Amino acid sequence: MSKKDIISKVTGTIHKIGFSLKKHSPEILVAAGVVGVVASAVVACKATTKASTILDDAKEKMDKIHECVETKPENEYTKEDAKKDTTIVYVQTGVKLAKLYAPAIILGALSITGIIASNNILRKRNVALAAAYTAVDTSFKQYRSRVVERFGEEIDKELRHNIKAKTFEETFIDENGEVVTTEKTVNIADPNACSDYARFFDETNPNWEKDSEYNLMFLRSQQAYANDKLRAQGYLYLNDVYDILGIPRSKAGQIVGWVYDPDNPVGDNYVDFGIYDTNREKARDFVNGYERSILLDFNVDGNILDLM
Repeated sequence: MSKKDIISKVTGTIHKIGFSLKKHSPEILVAAGVVGVVASAVVACKATTKASTILDDAKEKMDKIHECVETKPENEYTKEDAKKDTTIVYVQTGVKLAKLYAPAIILGALSITGIIASNNILRKRNVALAAAYTAVDTSFKQYRSRVVERFGEEIDKELRHNIKAKTFEETFIDENGEVVTTEKTVNIADPNACSDYARFFDETNPNWEKDSEYNLMFLRSQQAYANDKLRAQGYLYLNDVYDILGIPRSKAGQIVGWVYDPDNPVGDNYVDFGIYDTNREKARDFVNGYERSILLDFNVDGNILDLM
């Protein structure tokens, strides 16, 4: 390997390490800050054990000053002399205590600075993430509005969920007791056309049971609770809904959600898990008790930081 290749490889490795440190800088700063705060407390405790010696020495000097004031004549040791000596003792004692506690104070200040810097980095990243999401969300909404304007809401719904007509054969016994088979056409949504916020409620969820009726009852009650919470506080994050369902949080879930405003609605003004979406075959099977699991798709309003 040539010298140029070695330098290039080392340089690339250094840049990668630097990028990794920058990426994880909030975690590193918080960890260092917490360790530093604990360390500063330990250093301060050790300093306190030595402070008694400094204070005892100061007390001894002050006792001598008071003794001189009481025993010596006014012309030999005046009150002005006592004030000067007292000031000197206080200054010297203060300097000694400052030097003693300086390491703990500096370490504590640096630790707090690290924690604050970590918070600033995360705040800036969240602002950038929110801005990026807003740009994408705005572009998508503008696209949908153009589709609705030109082709209508039904076409927009079909395109968004990739809804297609599916024909079923339905067999039943007529009034004469004869078996009759008919064809029935139902609109079915493509399960792969769900939003990025959709999540499965299945056996991997801690709240899932092997009872379809229980699962339906649980989801309905949690949806009602989410709507009550939305109306009570005026907003609701998607991660809040994930929490009550036992679904792991997501990065987008800390930004998107719902806003409740009955006077000037910005969305549906309610939370919907998509349980009763008649266009989804699996959703119908779940409600009818044929399925114990379901893919939940949430009707979020968008970035609620910008909607409120």
